[in-house]
Parts: sequence; structure tokens; C-alpha cells
Amino acid sequence: MTTVRIAIPSEGAGGLEGFRAGHFGHCDVFTLVDVEDGKIVDVSILPNKEHVQGGCMVPVKLLADNNVRSLVVGGIGMRPLMGFRQVGIDVYYDGQRRDIKPVVEDMIAGLLPVIADDQVCGGSHQG
Repeated sequence: MTTVRIAIPSEGAGGLEGFRAGHFGHCDVFTLVDVEDGKIVDVSILPNKEHVQGGCMVPVKLLADNNVRSLVVGGIGMRPLMGFRQVGIDVYYDGQRRDIKPVVEDMIAGLLPVIADDQVCGGSHQG
């Protein structure tokens, strides 16, 4: 049985009933959802680490170190996106909804697209 860990940048305390953060690098916590055979088997919370300007690779390492395989974002800069690609974490995009649970359900069902290069955020302090 294969477990896949999905990370969702979250506001406040996170969790399935929580709200997604608009930009992954500045979220309060990551809601981690473990999925086996299309079913949620565990939900945990991973506090985000602070990162200074130019330190947008900090969350990439944090999620890689916690066995995350997929990330769902509403926004991300090109530099961290490239970092996630390098460590083998697939990044999916949902720019609309803030509720975590329906986004996770769509992710499990295979309904979310992999983020395209033209969907990344611009700016020097994105991350």
C-alpha cells in the first residue's frame, strides 16, 4: 500500500476544516494529508519556518524533509517552484477556493492541474 503525502499551505491552525493561505511561502502552517488508496488516513500540521528575503527554498527543504510528494498552491514564485521540481514534489494549482477539504478531495480525485509556468507569481519577494 502506498501512502502519498499532500501539503496544503494553511492559515492559522490549519487542518481539513481550515483555510488555505493565498501564497505558500508565507503561510502559518502546512496541513499534511496522508492518502492511501484514494482515502484520507491521517491529517497532521507542520509549522512553517520563517524565511528571510531570498530564503524561499526554506519551505522546499521543510516539505521534502517531511516526505511530501504533492503540494497544492494558490500562488508560488518560479524559484521555489523550480526547487520543488528538483526535489520531486509535484505542485498543483487551485487559485479559487480557500476551503482546504474540497481542494484535497479534488486532488485525490485527480481533478487539479499541475501548475504551469505561466501561472507563477512575479515579483522579487515571492516565495
